[in-house]
Amino acid sequence: MAQKKKILVTETVLRDAHQSLIATRMSTEEMLPILDKLDKVGFHSLECWGGATFDACLRFLNEDPWDRLRTIRQKCPNTKLQMLFRGQNMLGYRHYADDVLEYFVQRSVANGIDIIRIFDALNDLKNLEVAIKAAKKEKAHAQVAISYTTGPVFTNEYYIDYAKRIEEAGADSICIKDMAALLTPYHTAELVKAIKSAVSIPVQLHTHYTSGLASMCLLKGIEAGADMVDTAMSPLALGTSHAPTESMVAALQGTEYDTGLDLVLLNEIRDYFMTLRKKYLDSGLLDPKMLAADANALIYQVPGGMLSNLLSQLKQAGKEDQLEEVLREVPRVREDSGYPPLVTPTSQIVGTQAVFNVITGERYKMCTNEFKGLVGGKYGTTPMPIDPEFRKKIIGDEPAIDCRPADLLEPELEKLRAEIPEWIEQEEDVLSYAQFPKVAVDFFKKRRDAKYKIDSAHVDMEQKVHPV
Repeated sequence: MAQKKKILVTETVLRDAHQSLIATRMSTEEMLPILDKLDKVGFHSLECWGGATFDACLRFLNEDPWDRLRTIRQKCPNTKLQMLFRGQNMLGYRHYADDVLEYFVQRSVANGIDIIRIFDALNDLKNLEVAIKAAKKEKAHAQVAISYTTGPVFTNEYYIDYAKRIEEAGADSICIKDMAALLTPYHTAELVKAIKSAVSIPVQLHTHYTSGLASMCLLKGIEAGADMVDTAMSPLALGTSHAPTESMVAALQGTEYDTGLDLVLLNEIRDYFMTLRKKYLDSGLLDPKMLAADANALIYQVPGGMLSNLLSQLKQAGKEDQLEEVLREVPRVREDSGYPPLVTPTSQIVGTQAVFNVITGERYKMCTNEFKGLVGGKYGTTPMPIDPEFRKKIIGDEPAIDCRPADLLEPELEKLRAEIPEWIEQEEDVLSYAQFPKVAVDFFKKRRDAKYKIDSAHVDMEQKVHPV
């Protein structure tokens, strides 16, 4: 009889599921009633923070993301809490100095994070090393995610080599992160088997349902040796989200891979999220189109979100009839710029440049600053070297960066703190400001106004009860 291997499940409904389907708009208030039950399931972890949650809390929900984390930690004492972290970019959109990154990791763990999933858009390990060390210093589990993509460079050998280097850098586990839903079932089995044979640390599998293949990919990955998988409660699964949790638990029940999770309890949790799903559909926040499978990602080898961005840019220019031409141009731009994986922010950078190349009628006649930055090494080292002549054409005589980009940054934590002394009410506020300066200050103002109103109301009540 085959040896039993319990498969561990990371539940994404509190982060990636609603980020993928409703632009990260689930509020902490909506999470509160179900946290107790989620905590009782026995998940390997609850992915509940990082990614776009930080930005969405401050920008759209008028919430303090740190308060959200502390609340979830308090309500889920028995389950590991997990976050997504963009390496040297943290949760923002630029590279940060090491002192800011180290402080962010320290405060994240102090406020309740157990597992930090760290990735880099270029799979450049230089951009991950400080984050790995910082996580381990705080006794958190440092999981490094491989940004999965396709192309002539991205063979199993490429991924095996990267996985080995991740393990050598001190990671506690590896995640194969297929955010663009480019994996297919049999290739997943091949890839998982290859990586498992090359490293001794656990391997987790993360893929999206965009192309309709996620459940099959997870099953083949599990059979090939994956230790952990990411799923989402069914009301917020499928489409651009993940495979449904209950379905995967049922599929594995009674097999050597049984998760041991309780389907009856999961069904109670499903009932709660069904009410939220109805609310999101009724409000228009959840577009039913987002729930349909779309195999275009497999045909064009570009993520679904990137495809819609390209179409939107072409529509604005009145050139939507040139979509096919742009889709043919994307792989050429990608090859010229060193084969970056098409994930945030590189998918936007490469896609926009392909649009410019087509609508101007001349390749690289007009280049975005971001594309110049990518070619010039400002984001890190690309998977393949960039032709020096091409680089010169794009950035001129400006010297290319071939070191770790963050090595060029001065320590900046104290400088950031000195910019906002009047707004700091908790030590984490400087980190909110570091990542989203304008958005954070707007939030700090609203927070102060709300407290002023509460204090004024309290004074009024006191005067009525105890008139002077």
